[in-house]
Amino acid sequence: MSFFWLKEKEGKMIRWNPRGDYPQIDKSAYIDQTATIIGKVSIGRNVFIGPTAVIRADEPDSSIIVKDNCNVQDRVIIHALENTSVLIEENTSLAHGCIIHGPCTIGKNCFIGFGSVVFESEIGEKSLIKHLAVIEKVNVFSGRVVESSQLVNCKGNVRELRLADERDKAFMEKVIKTNLNLVKGYTHGESEQ
Repeated sequence: MSFFWLKEKEGKMIRWNPRGDYPQIDKSAYIDQTATIIGKVSIGRNVFIGPTAVIRADEPDSSIIVKDNCNVQDRVIIHALENTSVLIEENTSLAHGCIIHGPCTIGKNCFIGFGSVVFESEIGEKSLIKHLAVIEKVNVFSGRVVESSQLVNCKGNVRELRLADERDKAFMEKVIKTNLNLVKGYTHGESEQ
């Protein structure tokens, strides 16, 4: 990855944390000028960070990694507590207003729906978390679906989750493709200004 320091770009709310860590952001990523990124954060290739998203690794020994081709949509909050990390694997969508609070790992090719909360949990790859769901202190197996407004906070809940079907998978792939096109469009527009 080729990283650069965004502080030279005016209007971006990219900041050091109190320990002196500064975000590393790949040149191909699109960061909306209203997004806030603080501290020991690594953002990969072709990542979309939408308006008013907040990504904070400002507590001591905390870190956040957002890998390639992810999209972090409007009003998403990602925060890592002291001595914890948040890892968002490749090709994952964090939809409008969701909260990812570390320690937390979101696997590859996942979708976290509008207003959902994931706290102290691991979400296996190819999982679909629908809107307004709450996942707390559990590991969701790969390829599972958490329905809208569902609370998943114990092993019993996790075992009952259905497998993602072809329609679910197609939806998640469409969201990724749409947001990769946004990254290309926005970064192309920035290079012309």
